[in-house]
Amino acid sequence: MRFKLFSLTLISLAFLITVNAQTFKAGAAFRKITPDHLIPISGGMGTPEIPIGIKGDLFVRAIVLEKGSTRVAIVSVDNLGWPAFLGDRSRKLIKGIAPENILIGATHAHSAPDAYGFPNEKGNTGADLKYLDWCVTQVADAVNEAIAKLEPASLRTAVGEAKGKIAYNYYAERLYDPRCGVIQAVATSGKNSGKPIATLINYAIHPEILGTDRKLISPDLCGPLYDRIESKIGGMAIFMNSAQGGMVTADNRRENGKEANDWDECIRIGNLLADAALRIIDAAPVQINPDLFCASKMIRFPLDNKTMQYVFQHSPLVDKTSNNGDFSSVTTQVNLLNIGKVQVLTIPGEALPNIGFYVKRKMKSDQPFLFGLTNDAYGYILSKEDFDSFERYKYITRTSLGEMTGEIYETEALKLINENPAPVK
Repeated sequence: MRFKLFSLTLISLAFLITVNAQTFKAGAAFRKITPDHLIPISGGMGTPEIPIGIKGDLFVRAIVLEKGSTRVAIVSVDNLGWPAFLGDRSRKLIKGIAPENILIGATHAHSAPDAYGFPNEKGNTGADLKYLDWCVTQVADAVNEAIAKLEPASLRTAVGEAKGKIAYNYYAERLYDPRCGVIQAVATSGKNSGKPIATLINYAIHPEILGTDRKLISPDLCGPLYDRIESKIGGMAIFMNSAQGGMVTADNRRENGKEANDWDECIRIGNLLADAALRIIDAAPVQINPDLFCASKMIRFPLDNKTMQYVFQHSPLVDKTSNNGDFSSVTTQVNLLNIGKVQVLTIPGEALPNIGFYVKRKMKSDQPFLFGLTNDAYGYILSKEDFDSFERYKYITRTSLGEMTGEIYETEALKLINENPAPVK
């Protein structure tokens, strides 16, 4: 009898361990990365500006998701872009997650310290490498803390239109995606049961209300976005940009034909986007113990643009050893995630809206998310038809890898989508 009871106890214990191992979990953490002194800020290719002040704090924000043997980190850095050279260094400091499952993206704030190391005509750069070294450790610390804080969670996800005066396309007013995607992990045990662990907002917009002209280090509209969500529902807010290239920007236009370029406008648009995200997620059903899947692949792009070749050759934030000094092409990682009903695809740069619309249409979910400027920051991604075809696209052509980038990305992205399972409907 005792043997039977002992056997039953072992079976029950094994069952509980198995169930716990297959439980969906989430954890979140952040680190403040506001520099302690004024360092050059960058809003794009060219000479960085020397700021005169700081408005709002910059952050690294990380959410870690786990189910069974699959563990994924999604990281957002308040910066213009975050090259793989920096991201890979953080990945080496993170314990417990496969490097290819760590997605590191940038909010694309145009008033953050230079993380590209854009060289001038003499090959010199104004990037503060000591500050960037420190940020590398802050990214790893945030992810490692989020891992330590993993706890059983449920999921709520939704996609809807973000209404109001938030974004528009500077090149063609209505050529942008108004859809906003929201992922919210909710604690299911302990004293915080029923409360959000993290709320992720996925939307296409340039956070460039302040830009470099105001000469302020700032997270731009992302700072008020975080504050609004966290003050209303708690937990941690995290923003992942989408296909915002060419040129989906903040709608700060005024009736007099001028633009509002101050902190009050950052608050207005940040709050408006936050409220839209909360409205969209409010009626979303709870997904109990949702599935989690992550796949990745390396993609190679030709580097035909002479200007970009110069940047790669002279920037201190480019791995000069990977191609043995040959910058005729570059490689990057693209990820496909299934998080409950959501499917996520990463973009290693700023894809134009038409590329975003096309890829979303091919994804195997009615809740498609695109994480732009993630895993790398390779400038604008255009279709070959748009590349250098008319005057309006001269600038984005000059700051892109080359003519075939868009077509190669679409082809490889569709392969990744079709070769892997779809999310549960």
